[in-house]
Formats: sequence, structure tokens, C-alpha cells
Amino acid sequence: MKETDREAVATAVQRVAGMLQRPDQLDKVEQYRRREARKKASVEARLKAAIQSQLDGVRTGLSQLHNALNDVKDIQRSLADVSKDWRQGINTIESLKDVKDAVVRHSQLAAAVENLKNIFSVPEIVRETQDLIEQGALLQAHRKLMDLECSRDGLMYEQYRMDSGNTRDMSLINSYFGSTQGLSDELAKQLWMVLQRSLVTVRRDPTLLVSVVRIIEREEKIDRRILDRKKQTSFVPPGRPKNWKENMFKILDKTVITRIEGTQADTRESDKMWLVRHLEIIRKYVLDDLIVAKNLMVQCFPPHYEIFRNLLSMYHQALTIRMQELASEDLEANEIVSLLTWVLNTYTSTEMMGNVELAPEVDVSTLEPLLSPNVVSELLDTYMSTLTSNIIAWLRKALETDKKDWIKETEPEADQDGYYQTTLPAIVFQMFEQNLQVAAQISEDLKTKVLVLCLQQMNSFLSRYKDEAQLYKEEHLRNRQHPHCYVQYMIAIINNCQTFKESIVSLKRKYLKNEVEEGVSLSQPSMDGILDAIAKEGCSSLLEEVFLDLEQHLSELMTRKWLLGSNAVDIICVTVEDYFNDFAKIKKPYKKRMTAEAHRRVVVEYLRAVMQKRISFRSPEERKEGAERMVREAEQLRFLFRKLASGFGEDADGYCDTIIAVAEVIKLTDPSLLYLEVSTLVSKYPDIRDDHIGALLALRGDASRDMKQTIIETLEQGNTQVNPNYVPIFREIIVPSLNVAKLLK
Repeated sequence: MKETDREAVATAVQRVAGMLQRPDQLDKVEQYRRREARKKASVEARLKAAIQSQLDGVRTGLSQLHNALNDVKDIQRSLADVSKDWRQGINTIESLKDVKDAVVRHSQLAAAVENLKNIFSVPEIVRETQDLIEQGALLQAHRKLMDLECSRDGLMYEQYRMDSGNTRDMSLINSYFGSTQGLSDELAKQLWMVLQRSLVTVRRDPTLLVSVVRIIEREEKIDRRILDRKKQTSFVPPGRPKNWKENMFKILDKTVITRIEGTQADTRESDKMWLVRHLEIIRKYVLDDLIVAKNLMVQCFPPHYEIFRNLLSMYHQALTIRMQELASEDLEANEIVSLLTWVLNTYTSTEMMGNVELAPEVDVSTLEPLLSPNVVSELLDTYMSTLTSNIIAWLRKALETDKKDWIKETEPEADQDGYYQTTLPAIVFQMFEQNLQVAAQISEDLKTKVLVLCLQQMNSFLSRYKDEAQLYKEEHLRNRQHPHCYVQYMIAIINNCQTFKESIVSLKRKYLKNEVEEGVSLSQPSMDGILDAIAKEGCSSLLEEVFLDLEQHLSELMTRKWLLGSNAVDIICVTVEDYFNDFAKIKKPYKKRMTAEAHRRVVVEYLRAVMQKRISFRSPEERKEGAERMVREAEQLRFLFRKLASGFGEDADGYCDTIIAVAEVIKLTDPSLLYLEVSTLVSKYPDIRDDHIGALLALRGDASRDMKQTIIETLEQGNTQVNPNYVPIFREIIVPSLNVAKLLK
């Protein structure tokens, strides 16, 4: 305490010292004293209030403890009284055991008396119940069955209460009512038969179906009551719980499965369209059944049965199982298409689950797929593999059939525009079209894959087509009399190339809808090049046919016979025109190229005759006559090919101008101007070689050896500017094995 006082005094001294640090603060001593007095009084008041509150709490606590002590004493006295009464009542309870047994026996006897009438009439009730079941009076039969079961269960329960271990009496009661279980089973069979035909019954006699549902609902209530009593007594009558509601849904489920499986009426051996028929019957049956269930059956069942939702689930599950079974079979390509089309499209379409009569209860977006993605993928892989083999076989067969037509004695058919053609393009693209239409029914992705496959196989097919056309040409060259209609069928082959190109473009345009798919198609090997090569080879073979017939007449050019008045060019023109009358059956793009090529080759052959030194002019008169004849024949050829090329919109006169240009060199009378004329010729036709010039000068027959040498050497030193648009014409003209030195002699 003293230590506390000392600390208080020290604190006060320190506080006063802080207040009186300056002289002028002495005037405020009284003011400071009053302020401190107020603070002291406030602190003392708070302290007194706190102490008073604590004292009140202690007083209340002591009062409650005192009351609790009194209560404990009262409880002790009461427990002592209860203990005394309990010890006295033990003897009394033991003396009432006989009364208890008597009560139990009285209860059993009362139950027996109560059921006495039923007990004696059990055989009669059994017979009546059996008759009612056979007559189809199911509700009345079930009422009597309930009475029998109630009597049996009541007696067995009382026996169980009296002596649960007495199995002999329990067996005796159960044996006496033994027919009851048989009646229950028989009634159940009748109920299940009605449920198996529920979709038919609900249309013809919905009352019968309602009766069945009422019986099942009664049994469910009895099952619940017995199970509740079991929790208290552990007693369960024989045959309980029946679970008829659960069994009802099992029966319906089996019925649905059997109905789905029973729709297959045919096999592949008896009908190629067995799967299509099977799936169509399933679609019709399922749709009809669900519509009946939605409109009629829901009215016969309590709402909590959710009969439509359950039936929908059963049908969906049964269909899933059936589709998986079908998918596991060794299906052909067309059967895979039928199955996938049905599973992926038909099932959710308005023709089935999406039908307006099933809305809004059926939401197709919530239905699980009938086949897993893996199974669908496996089926698609199998389909693509089978389709690949089929397409290869179909294309091979189509080509073999077309080849047989090539050797016919009759001309090929013409299209509406009069152009020769065979049926090959139509057969090929009809096959492609059919497969693409089928694939499009399944999915866009499969459609794209099938199109890519068709284009790939088309590419391989065209290579075989090209080889066969080449063999056809070679076979004809071995014997030009066979086949009889070689020219006509070669024209048809050429025209087929154009048809193929147009059909490929049409196919892509029809079945490629977006840029991504277009990119896929563009990645495929281009077939235009192969088709152009086939057509080019065909045109070349036809021109070979022409020039084989012209060979004799071309050999007369630039000979003495020609100079003296040969009609070789007349025959050449007539022959070419005659052939081109047949070539009028060639489609325009290829005929245009063929006409230009024929023009070029005739001119090349004419120039080749010039360069072969078949004649050497002996005088200016001969040179003049020969040159003028060359000009006339060039104009004759120009007229012919203008006529043949009419309507093509192109001018190919330049080829004949080459003959005229060469004729000008031959016609020149002043040898001193020969170099100038030759240089002009070389500038116009830069592919002219030295041997060409030597042969041309040799043809004139008047150029000296030195002049020839000078002209050739001078031309070799000059730089000739080549026109980028120039088409070489002298390049393929080979001067006979007579070297330049010999030509210069």
C-alpha cells in the first residue's frame, strides 16, 4: 500500500511540475486545483458505481445457489421414494404374468373368431376367386384375394406375437391358406398379359387397363403398410412385398424389347432391302406406340407413374440395343448407309421423335445418341473402305464395257448437238452422284470425304483411260482396216474428255458449299491435265490417220512431177476437208486445236518437202514457175484452213505466210539481193538453221559456193531478235543427212 502511495505522490508531483513551469502559471493555481478536484470526484463516482454493480451480482448469485441446494435435496427425497416403490412393484408384476398370457390367448382367439367365417369358407373363396380370374373379372378376384390374404396374415401375425419361434403353427396356417399364393401368381399372370397388350388394350378396352393399374396400386399400398409394420414387429407375411409396380415396368420393358426385335421380317438372303424395311417398320411402330402412350395411356395411370416418360426411355434403350446389334453385324455398304441415315437423321426427324404429335413431351435435343461416336466412326471407316473397292470395281467394269463399244461396226451415239460420245461419262458420274446423294443424307463431313474419294479414283481412272486409248490407237495402226469405226470412236473418246471436265466442275459446284471444302477439293490432283493429254493424244492419232493418207501426195511436192503440173495439193486439200467433215463431230475446244494443228503440220510437211532437195531449179524461169506455184498452193491451203477454222475467231494465216516467204527467196532474180532476202526470212523465222538455208539455196540452183558460204557466215554473225510470241515452225524440220558442206558445193 505504501508503495502505491509513493507512486501516486510521485506522479502527482510530476504532473504539478508540468503545470507550473513558468511564473505566469502561478496565477492559475486555483483554476488547476478546481479542475483536478472535478476529475477526482468523477473517478470516485465511477469507482463506487462499479463496486456497487459487483456487489449486486454477488448477492444474486448467492441467492440462486441457495435455491439450487434446496432443489437438489427435494430430488434426493423423490428418488428415494421412487426406489422404494419400484422394489415393492417387482413382486406385483411377476404375479401378473398369467394375466398377460391370458390376454395374448384372448387376442388370438378373438382373431380366430373374427376370421372364423373366412377360415371355414377358404375353399369356397378360392374357387370363386379362380372363376373370377378365368372370367377376367380382375377387380372382384383381387378383392377376394385380398380377403384371403388378410385372414391369413392376421392369424399368422397373432401367432407370431404369441410365439414367434413356433414354426409348426405358422406352417400349419400357411399350409391351410396355401392356395392363396397360387391365386396371387395366377392373377399376376393375367395382369402381365394385359400389360403386354397394353397398347392394344388401351384403344379397345381402356377400362381393363385401368383395373390392372388399380390392382397394382392396391398391392403397392399393402406392401408399404407391411414394410412399415416390419420396422416395429419384424413380421413379414409370406409372398411380401410383391413389388408389382416394379414388375409392371419390367414387363413393359420386355414387351418393348420384344416388339422392336420382332419387326425384322426378312433376311439379306430373302430380300436385299431387308434392313430398309426393318428400320421403316421400327420407325412406324415406335411412332405409333408413343403417340398412343401420350394420348391414351397417360389417362389410365396415376401421374406419379410418369408412364410416358418411362415408356419413352424404354423405347430409346431398346432401340439403342437393337442398333448396336445391327452395327455389329457384317453389313454391306448400302446397309451401313441405311443404318447411319436412320440413326443420325431419321430418328430425330419429324418422321419419328421430332413428330409434332409427340411435342412437347419429347425433346430430341435431350435424347442420347443411339450409337456411340466410336461405333459411328468404325461404321464410316468400313463404309469408306467398301465404297473405295466398289468404286474401283465399278470404274473398271465401266471402262471394259466402253472398250467393247470401241470395236463395234456401228458409229457411236451423238448428243443433242450432234457430237459423238459414249455412255462412259454418264455412267461414271451417275455412280458418283448416287454415292454423294447417299453420303449427304448421313452428314456433310461424309459427303466431303466421298467427294474427295471420287475425285481421287477419277484421277486414277483417267490414267487407265489414257492407257487404253493409246492401246486402241496402236492396235489400229497395226491394221488400219480394224476397227471399222476407229475414227468415230476416237472422236467420241476426245469428246468424253470435255464431258468429264464439265461433269467434274458441276460435281464440285454442287457438293462443295464453303471455302474450307473448296480447299479440300483443290488439294486433289488436277485431272484437267490428264484429260487434255488424252484429248491431245486422240487428236494426234486422228491427224496421223490423215497424214498417213497424205503421205503419198506429200512426197510428190517439190519434185519434177510437181513442177510440171501435179495435182498433189488439190488431193491434199480434198483429203483434209473430207476428214474434217468427220471431225465436225468433235466438240469445239478440241476441234479448234485440231484444226490449228492440222494447218501447222500441213505447212511443216510442205516446208519439209522444200528442204529435202527433191529438185534443183535449173533456170530463172523454173525458179519463177516453182515460186509462183508455191504461192498459189499456199493460198489454196490458206483458203482451206480458213474454211475449216470459220467460227473459231482465230487467224492462223501465218503458217501459210511461211511458204510464201520461202517462195520469195526462190523467186528472186537478182542474186546480189539474195543475202538481203535470206536475212529477212531469218529475222521473221529465227528458228531457221544453217542446214535449212543451205537446202533452200541448193533448191534455187544458182548460188555459187562462195555466195552460199558468205550468206551463211554473215547470218551467223548477226544477232537475231526473237519475238516472244513467235511459234517455231522450222525447228522440227530435219534436213536429210546431207551436211552443209555438201550443200555448199
